Amino acid sequence: MVILVCSDKNAASNFQGEETGVSRNQIQRYIRLTNLIPEILDMVDNKQIGFNPAAELSFLDENQQRQLLEAMDFSQSTPSLGQAQRMKKLALNEGITHEDMNVIMSEEKKSDVDRVTLKNDVLKKYFPKSYTPKQMEDTIVKLLDQWQKKRLHDHNIGE
Repeated sequence: MVILVCSDKNAASNFQGEETGVSRNQIQRYIRLTNLIPEILDMVDNKQIGFNPAAELSFLDENQQRQLLEAMDFSQSTPSLGQAQRMKKLALNEGITHEDMNVIMSEEKKSDVDRVTLKNDVLKKYFPKSYTPKQMEDTIVKLLDQWQKKRLHDHNIGE
């Protein structure tokens, strides 16, 4: 490992990036993570908070980060990149309140609305081991189509 002592942070991160194959911006984001309080950093390490949202949250001061922990607990969610960017902008411009964080964290995320995720462990007991994820998806959609037709048929008979 090469240790570089340099007063110019851009030159240092450029050199490190060339040595490691990681971009200068990515290295700067890693460095930003050192500004996170231990509880939030642990959430990043445990993949509860994404790397890029964490880099944005690193601009919040320690008190704001502690308030964010409370807002995350209140909303039972972690910030998306967009939410983290809005909190950073508020914090750096006019200041962010605990109420602002609660409102932002209570927003319904697009990913929560548009996506249903089924774990492989849940599904694998229903399919042959040779099935690919695409074959599983096709079978699930086919079964849902049949189920919907049956429900419509049963509903029409009941009228």
